[in-house]
Amino acid sequence: MALLLKVEVKKIYLYPLGGISKFFLPLNASYKKEFLILIAGPIFQQIAKTLLIIILPKEEQLIELYHYGILIFNLLPIYPLDGGKLMHMFISQITSYKISLYISIFISYLVIIIILFLNIKNLKLNIIVMIIFLIIKVYSEQNKINYIYEKFILERYLNNYKFKNSKIITNNKSFYKNKSHIIKDNNKYYLEKEYLIKKYQKNLKKR
Repeated sequence: MALLLKVEVKKIYLYPLGGISKFFLPLNASYKKEFLILIAGPIFQQIAKTLLIIILPKEEQLIELYHYGILIFNLLPIYPLDGGKLMHMFISQITSYKISLYISIFISYLVIIIILFLNIKNLKLNIIVMIIFLIIKVYSEQNKINYIYEKFILERYLNNYKFKNSKIITNNKSFYKNKSHIIKDNNKYYLEKEYLIKKYQKNLKKR
């Protein structure tokens, strides 16, 4: 799907029960492109499950057990799982990109707490390992929010994105995805590109 949409594939990690693909997908990529790439994984997994059952009909129960286990885990609304990325994609449509990251992280922790609460009376080693893994991943993403947002802004500065919708904001911390901006600063209005040029030139002068 990434190749069809002309998105460069960085790496593909193969594991006994699946794999992970890394892409050079801009943070400012369209929602349509982002959604199609995210949803392609679960769709292909469903196709792979069907083919495996045809090839190994006697292992149907085991194949379905692994299939739904991996599918449900991957679609949990926990960032950066695919379900968490889908959640963030929808949240970013109604609020600024940076706030959407914080909200996604908050929901991710909340879901982990719910999983822990539901299993508290019968905690098994695999559940404990999964919860620890998820906490580490979410915490890692939380620490990268400022970096991710700065990358999001820098992409706007380096590329000429064109969006249908626009919004007036008061600082560069309130940028929305898939929207152009007019920035109000000290009672003056700046076009987005003009404001970002001013911002990065100012940073260069300081260095």
